[in-house]
Amino acid sequence: MPLLRCLCLLALMIALPAGAAELKVDLGNGLQTFDGAQLVARKDARDIAIPADVAYKRATRYRAVPLKSLLAGIGPKDHLQFVASDGFAAEIPAALILDTHGAEAWLAVEDPKQPWPVLPGKNVSAGPFYVVWTQPEAARIGPEQWPYQLASIRKLDDVAARFPSIVPAASLPANSPVRHGFEVFQRNCFACHTLNGEGDARLGPDLNIPHNPTEYLRADLLRAYVRDPQSLRHWPQAKMPGFSASVLSEGDLDALLAYLRHMAGRKHTP
Repeated sequence: MPLLRCLCLLALMIALPAGAAELKVDLGNGLQTFDGAQLVARKDARDIAIPADVAYKRATRYRAVPLKSLLAGIGPKDHLQFVASDGFAAEIPAALILDTHGAEAWLAVEDPKQPWPVLPGKNVSAGPFYVVWTQPEAARIGPEQWPYQLASIRKLDDVAARFPSIVPAASLPANSPVRHGFEVFQRNCFACHTLNGEGDARLGPDLNIPHNPTEYLRADLLRAYVRDPQSLRHWPQAKMPGFSASVLSEGDLDALLAYLRHMAGRKHTP
């Protein structure tokens, strides 16, 4: 009898489907959970082509759902956070998803029966969920706005309201390069780094405590590091990507460094 029970249990385990990957979405009206099968069965799901995939660095094709239809109910003044399973936390204004003048955000869904290839230099794929963009150049979509291995999407207050210790001094004029640098920081750095101990990302080190990089790197070396981290410290396991001029212009880089120098004088211990 024990043997028969074991055989029956084994047969049941084989018959049951493997645990489906789930995406959690909270837009302030209660948590919703979607699995891959639900998403690809939606009427608005379709096959899309991505000519220059940020994660795979080549042309790709996906089964995907328009992101703005999945996030129905958000407004242009809302703010969204996309959190990946590895600790990456992209902060994306809802306006960028709702009205991008030609660019369109999609949620690509990995089919467990046909898994995506592993990412370059990694041993995992971009799945099970990955935000991709068609015509990203129309809205200057940066690489940090392509979160992969996505686990959750949440509507939250904007970054300045949630993390006041990363905000520049209120006395700065509206046209200050530091204020522009703060915007650049949010778009390109905050998905991986905290500052003054504030932020939800868990991938990179804090950029102000105990020391700001402008305090221990010459300006030319810091610029080189942002452009190509491996040019300064060769480390095969490093996760930080380089930011080319097509992604981060010289003007944006100037503003980012101005913001970091400014924040070096505004340290807050969490």
